[in-house]
Amino acid sequence: MTLTYLCTLDFPAEWFAELSRRAPDVEIHRAPPGSEPSPALVERTQLLHTSAWFPELSAAPALRGIQLDTSGVDHVRRTSLWASGIPIATLGGIAPVPMAEYALMTILELAHRMPQIQQHRDARAWPTDAHRLAALTPRQVAGSTVGIIGYGRIGREISRLASTFGMRVLGLKRTHLSPDSTDKFDTGRSTPDADTAEVFAMDRLDDVLRQSDFLVVVVPLTELTRGMIGAAQLDLLPRGAFVINIARGGIVDEHALLERLRNGRIAGVALDVFDDEPLPPDSPWWSEAGALMTPHVAGLAPQYQSQTLDLVVENLTRLAEGRPLLNEVDRVSGY
Repeated sequence: MTLTYLCTLDFPAEWFAELSRRAPDVEIHRAPPGSEPSPALVERTQLLHTSAWFPELSAAPALRGIQLDTSGVDHVRRTSLWASGIPIATLGGIAPVPMAEYALMTILELAHRMPQIQQHRDARAWPTDAHRLAALTPRQVAGSTVGIIGYGRIGREISRLASTFGMRVLGLKRTHLSPDSTDKFDTGRSTPDADTAEVFAMDRLDDVLRQSDFLVVVVPLTELTRGMIGAAQLDLLPRGAFVINIARGGIVDEHALLERLRNGRIAGVALDVFDDEPLPPDSPWWSEAGALMTPHVAGLAPQYQSQTLDLVVENLTRLAEGRPLLNEVDRVSGY
């Protein structure tokens, strides 16, 4: 049976040529950003590959699956497709390695006082010997504890890297989700038998926070996790802890975090995601002392196009065979 596939993403011609070679029975259509697919095409599309463009459910009666170009699904909940029974698959599993590398990079940068060193660089001011010793001596990473809020594919890869630096790892996850699910795409290099992390259920959040010298937030944004790390939770961290958010804005209370960074309760933060994106020019995070900030780049994957192609081919095959999609969203949990 020939499937009709519509992609609204700006992939190069070579990507589509390879897709055609690997899925010769698929009718491939492109509607890159800035263009609008015809109603007739939308009406017969069976797999929609998109990031932010979604038709009304009534306009796509043949639709059998949606392949997102994002790991998160919070933007899809506002569409009529979310309430339908149409399977939705995410891009999850492409970013564990770069996101874990980013997390470890920021752990090391914060431990080695890079925000403070950057201030000296900006001011072209060489610190005194006394200041270097008092303010720029690094925090010891080996033997410290990292708490990972959201212990899935990315969290396990962070754990793998953190363990090589001698860190103790605590993970927090939903207990009913299996880490070894065969229906999840995963380019990470962690293996269950080598995982030394102590893993806790979500109701043990407070216990994890009290022990975390470094807190890495990588949990999906859902109704359960929105506002999950507020003032009360930040105050459970050991004094002088570091906070790293590579998840989504809306999970960590930015105002409470900023207040505790400024009063010294939190020693440093690294933020790749924000409540408001793009980050407004007047945001204090652009120049806040003690903070590392990046423009939502932690999840950018060097092999994005080839790995996305693998995922799309797999899900076209599954759709043709009547099998569940790889990376299918659990609408109850919200991811």
